[in-house]
Amino acid sequence: MVRTPTGGAGDGTPGPGERLMSIGTVLTQLHDEFPEVTISKIRFLEAEGLVEPRRTPSGYRKFSRADVERLAQVLRMQRDHYLPLKVIREHLDAVARGEQPQLPAPGTPRDVSGPGGAESAPGVGPGPVALVEPEGPTAARVGRPELLAAAGVSAEELADWESYGLLVAAADGSYDAGAVTVARLVAELGRFGLEPRHLRAMRAAADREAGLVEQVVAPLRRHRNPQTRARAEATARELAGLSVQLHAALMETSLGVRIQ
Repeated sequence: MVRTPTGGAGDGTPGPGERLMSIGTVLTQLHDEFPEVTISKIRFLEAEGLVEPRRTPSGYRKFSRADVERLAQVLRMQRDHYLPLKVIREHLDAVARGEQPQLPAPGTPRDVSGPGGAESAPGVGPGPVALVEPEGPTAARVGRPELLAAAGVSAEELADWESYGLLVAAADGSYDAGAVTVARLVAELGRFGLEPRHLRAMRAAADREAGLVEQVVAPLRRHRNPQTRARAEATARELAGLSVQLHAALMETSLGVRIQ
């Protein structure tokens, strides 16, 4: 049983004579309970201030037993309580101050679309979080008339975008609710002279990125552990969010501009 940490991210000071662990050893320690965790996930949690391993003079991470316990607690709070990292950090800080904060009941998704809202986080592990919905229809599917009205575009424009694969209707003629956002963005880009034929490369790149995400998520969906299978969608969302962040960062680097 992993003990609940009683201090902040910097409380991983090793005890007398304690042997510190490499990140690979930590991964092995966590694997039985968290088979989907990766080294990238551990590094991300470090970057987010959830754990602070020691560093050797050459820069290698060295983790104490308390660090491993804290990582397990963070991963468990993500998995069982569907908490974003900001809330987990606040909870652990409150525990470190001697408070006794309450957690949501296990298995109850937390709506984090308000203050302290949803965040993107790499690696594998967090449960689903409620995302801020775009303006317009909020149903799982929208009809063609609803899409046209919500996006403020003409039937001719929509047909043109469909011909280039930017939007795809289901067999029943309905669209995913996200199509509203896509249509609005395509229309906005059109104001700058970018035509659908110019945007095909973006669609192709998105499909390739989706394929990479699917490669990561597929083993989770096939896992024998029901909880691991249930987290596949959350993992896909997390990886998709990371891809969006990376794309934005690469655009900033290439253009030399800051993207809001």
